Amino acid sequence: MIGFLRGVVESQDDGHCIIETTGGVGYLVQASSRTLSALPPAPAVIRLLIETFVREDAITLYGFATAAERAWFRLLTTVQGVGPKVALSILSALSSDELSLAIAAGDRTALGRASGVGPKLAARLALELKEKAGSLPLPIALADGIIAPAAAPGGVLDDALSALLNLGYRRPEAQAALNRAAAKLGDAPDVATLIPAALRELAK
Repeated sequence: MIGFLRGVVESQDDGHCIIETTGGVGYLVQASSRTLSALPPAPAVIRLLIETFVREDAITLYGFATAAERAWFRLLTTVQGVGPKVALSILSALSSDELSLAIAAGDRTALGRASGVGPKLAARLALELKEKAGSLPLPIALADGIIAPAAAPGGVLDDALSALLNLGYRRPEAQAALNRAAAKLGDAPDVATLIPAALRELAK
């Protein structure tokens, strides 16, 4: 299994790119428009997280800029009628934060903005993913190039999330607010700084 690819973007087209790794091997990687639009040109070295789908007639690689996007891809493809192509379409139309909020609110209209998602599928997504989505981690990016370092340690984020949940906020809303607050604060903020910043985000 391929966990990630590190290399340079040799070429890019609608829905995919080719990542050239050490040794001159080029991997064709399918990705959302959000990930593709953030890819820097060579010679910048980038790192994409990878999911591999194996069928009788093909082995397909799917690339993600963040752990949150990959987690949503995995979750989306558990829903009947959502294959990798539709999952990428949803991730192109909605960011991880927007998707979390749409699922939490049961916003079928927002889900239906994605190509290939009709009213029935949007309703199924809202229904089936509402409980599952709460188990997803905060959408913290992972590493080099287009992938920013985490703004706060996992323990701090977990403690802050627990505090917001105890205040009555729903998990997807609290996670999204914490992610925005941590990104703005930077430099690994402590819990006492992170919680008020997240509350300000929630108040917007």
